[in-house]
Amino acid sequence: MAPTEDGPLAGARVVELAGIGPGPFAAMLLADLGADVVRVDRPGGPVLGIDPERDVTGRNKRSVVLDLKSAHGPRAVLDLAARADVLIEGNRPGVAERLGVGPDACLARNPRLVYGRMTGWGQHGPLADTAGHDIGYVAVTGALGMIGAAGGPPAVPANLLGDYAGGSLYLVVGVLAALHHARATGTGQVVDAAIVDGTAHLTAMIHGMLAAGAWQDRRGANLLDGGCPFYGTYETADGGHMAVGALEPQFYAEFTRLLGIADRLPDRDDFGRWDELRAAVAARFGMRTREEWTAVFDGSDACVAPVLSLREAPAHPHLAARGTFVTHAGLTQPAPAPRFSATPGGVRRPPARPGADAAEVARDWDVPALTQESVQ
Repeated sequence: MAPTEDGPLAGARVVELAGIGPGPFAAMLLADLGADVVRVDRPGGPVLGIDPERDVTGRNKRSVVLDLKSAHGPRAVLDLAARADVLIEGNRPGVAERLGVGPDACLARNPRLVYGRMTGWGQHGPLADTAGHDIGYVAVTGALGMIGAAGGPPAVPANLLGDYAGGSLYLVVGVLAALHHARATGTGQVVDAAIVDGTAHLTAMIHGMLAAGAWQDRRGANLLDGGCPFYGTYETADGGHMAVGALEPQFYAEFTRLLGIADRLPDRDDFGRWDELRAAVAARFGMRTREEWTAVFDGSDACVAPVLSLREAPAHPHLAARGTFVTHAGLTQPAPAPRFSATPGGVRRPPARPGADAAEVARDWDVPALTQESVQ
């Protein structure tokens, strides 16, 4: 079958109630995969306070502006929900209900609807109604406590671990599973995606290692947390860094050979000499620049890579060859992922401008006019 340009979710309709962080990213991922995503923006400007035309998480979407605190805004959202397959919202528990667009109201209009709820703490529990951000959510799961050097404070991994890995991706998995069920049975449901749940789930392998005695419950003391001298980062002569992941013996042998000091290193299996091993490797990396070391290890099985900045990453030869980053509407941005042989996703539209697509959405979804003026 010849590939199409529509994406595997072509024909699926998604309503996104505008928010920040993991909800918009999850909706972008669904849009990248071909879903028709309509974002319901609030009056008064973007939630994030940045130029909507540069907000990459708004790509492949269309936007309408509705005031959910008005008498008629919720009615318009329910009209959209009646024709949608999925609705995503990221308010605190109970807010959507108070606005008249909660699960009961939406499912009453559309029993097949998948209602995705994105929060940090989840829909119930002692902290459910309290404010929070990524750093607090990952802190209580034990995930943040694993990251950082021994003897130092936990290192903050931007908001990738909680908001996007533990939040957005779990919401998308849940929504797609519920959508499969809805299409098979005609019955929709609510997906409660909490960042604390998703992030805790991500630590499953580590918990297994901990139970087996193969993981110490402290930072910088384990094989995969920087405690191991052949799994970590090293500074180069020009202030850059190289990432080393030479875990397997054959890869480690290649690493030390190319590093040029294989015959001068202590036994890697002697944990008592790991500090000595790390110091020797660090001293060697400090003798050349990042570019020079990149050339040394290029194409080898040493499992060594340069640590690049966000602006540098798109030019990396491998990423460039794969098209891992694309430029669309003047914005360099990550390409949709993952990839599909028959129904590839793509960047079809630039980031949506609030309210710009009201007439088009009303026509395509066959709902009453969606401009804010029309519902006053």
